[in-house]
Amino acid sequence: QVTIVETGGGLVQPGGSLRLSCVASGPGNTFTFSNYAMSWHRQGPGEERELVATISGGGTSTTYADSAKGRFTITRDNIKNTVYLQMNNLKPEDTARYFCKGRRRFSSSDWWGQGTQVTVSS
Repeated sequence: QVTIVETGGGLVQPGGSLRLSCVASGPGNTFTFSNYAMSWHRQGPGEERELVATISGGGTSTTYADSAKGRFTITRDNIKNTVYLQMNNLKPEDTARYFCKGRRRFSSSDWWGQGTQVTVSS
């Protein structure tokens, strides 16, 4: 069982920035965060959940949705078991609930957090 908790959402004006955090934890001494590829997803009102960004277990490989390129940056700290999403130049269309997902290497099981709400509005 892996637990994922997202924080950092809130209300921000267009053009503003937010940094989302996602902390993962697992049972006892068997949980190794670097074994998990992590990703951020978002779901706006009445919309399907969409992928925003991914990062490999070691943090050396990242991918971004076109909507996130140039504005969002995904990073991770494997000592703190945390993945971040730095979001700059936010737009109203970025308004959504943002979810963090983890998938262990060689596994098809996904672990999701409850999400954190981001609202971009003046």
